[in-house]
Amino acid sequence: MKASDALARFLIAHRVQTCFELVGGMITHLLDSFAQTGQFNIISMHHEQSAAFAAEGVARYAKGKMCALAMGTSGPGATNLITGIGSCWFDSVPCLFITGQVNTHELRGERPIRQQGFQELDIVEVAHSLTKYAVRVDRPEDLLPELHKALTAALGGRQGPVLLDIPNDVQRADIPDVLVEEWLNTPLEVNAGADININDLNALKAMCDEAKRPLFCIGGGARWADSMNQWLSMADALGLPYVATLMGHERVVARGLYLNMVGSYGNREANWAVQNCDLLIVLGARLDVRQTGSDAEDFARKARIIQIDIDPFQLENRVHADLNICATTESFFKAFPLQADTFPGLDHAWLQELSMQRSNAQIDEYPEWKISPGEIFKKLNTRLADQPVDYVCDVGNHQMWAAQNLRLSQNHAVHYSGGMGAMGFALPTAIGVALQSQSKVVVISGDGSLQINIQELDTLNRLALDIILIVMNNSALGMVKNFQDMYFDGRDQSTRKGYSSPSFTAIALAYGIESHCVTNATDLDYALNLIADRKGPLLIEIMMEGATECRPRLAFGSKLDEQFPKLNA
Repeated sequence: MKASDALARFLIAHRVQTCFELVGGMITHLLDSFAQTGQFNIISMHHEQSAAFAAEGVARYAKGKMCALAMGTSGPGATNLITGIGSCWFDSVPCLFITGQVNTHELRGERPIRQQGFQELDIVEVAHSLTKYAVRVDRPEDLLPELHKALTAALGGRQGPVLLDIPNDVQRADIPDVLVEEWLNTPLEVNAGADININDLNALKAMCDEAKRPLFCIGGGARWADSMNQWLSMADALGLPYVATLMGHERVVARGLYLNMVGSYGNREANWAVQNCDLLIVLGARLDVRQTGSDAEDFARKARIIQIDIDPFQLENRVHADLNICATTESFFKAFPLQADTFPGLDHAWLQELSMQRSNAQIDEYPEWKISPGEIFKKLNTRLADQPVDYVCDVGNHQMWAAQNLRLSQNHAVHYSGGMGAMGFALPTAIGVALQSQSKVVVISGDGSLQINIQELDTLNRLALDIILIVMNNSALGMVKNFQDMYFDGRDQSTRKGYSSPSFTAIALAYGIESHCVTNATDLDYALNLIADRKGPLLIEIMMEGATECRPRLAFGSKLDEQFPKLNA
């Protein structure tokens, strides 16, 4: 059997049947084999970075239960995938990346030259630090075994991206049918990760017995755990409060005792809760500087800390914990069901204090602005509360405005570019999400971010997906402009000076997408009222000239609960 045909059959056997690509000479055999099966959904993008993000969107929607595939040809096609590979690496998303390579006899090998074949590039070496497994397959008989290793690695443990680099002559070579059948019938060897052990469980219970002001912090490592939603529902019923990191917030339903996002751009009530609890149980969060502030020693200053993470190297990293547990969050949720006596010393005044803090924080942080970001998201929360929605956010102030103000219902999710923080993430990722969900997807972007992969508006129009794009256009790279205001006396090189953006309304129309421009509150209500019943692509451009702040925020060096601007200042 032709190797590319065998690869196609293997991917079908493991439900990897959505492929995003930009065609090039070194992947034509693979694409032809995929197409000939009639069982692949092949989506041609306009840039390999977009292909990578779209594949990430498929895996995100599936909560890591399946992989998607992104492909690029040799040379620039391969290097263009790197940002998307890095995004999957940092946010623990399982994706398969396949790059075409020049024929094996055209490889430079050990010769001290830069390149032998046209567009030859050692992508395995380039991608090594951003993948769980990366290999060039130089023999056809190794193709399926290496693919088996790659998918096993991607889906197991702390999930992440894998890469296979396949020379052109290997793709078109023959593999013995008996070998193909052997590997088609060999199941993947996916290990989900370590379960929590009884000693750690007993130590955890003992600390809970002594706590009066407990708090849970949900991180990205918990967001896809099957038992999380039900477990948090019980926490709410028992009067146990919880917060989330940016990545944890992706799947946390906005119940009564959810205090929202913690961190440098976190909600005031969430940061106050962390700084005033006496026991903080951290589930799948790495506690980086965006979560703790720069003063890690002051983080949760009154609390004993329990950190639970699948990755042993994330434990005892920036923040000292009183109990470190290396285990999956799913095993924790199953082994530690919440009951009325889980915290026998629970101080009910704690809940009253948290309620007061939340009440005090329910203000419009932008009273002087013509259009308030908080009001935009409150309107979205109301209008879309009762229908399935996936939000996908780009990177910038608009991402933080969304994270501070979105309140998810049971049938909602939101997707953030976390560790990579990649502008240009949202539109192509939304395409991947929408292909899987068949429900509404709402993109939150800015004038800077949307321009990174704006060419995929054509892909969106071609596919006619139910994607709404909300472009918050402040005619600046606002988040960095805010840094310049704080640290460079407002000198705005490249955020205003030397920066420009077009009319996104006009560009969307040129791509055949209906669009509306919002300049005031009346326009905003009209445009947002279109979303719920709309089927198909729509772009809403909200003009927010001068809106370059995110409030509240943490200045570098400040304590987590000393956000700017201070209330009642």
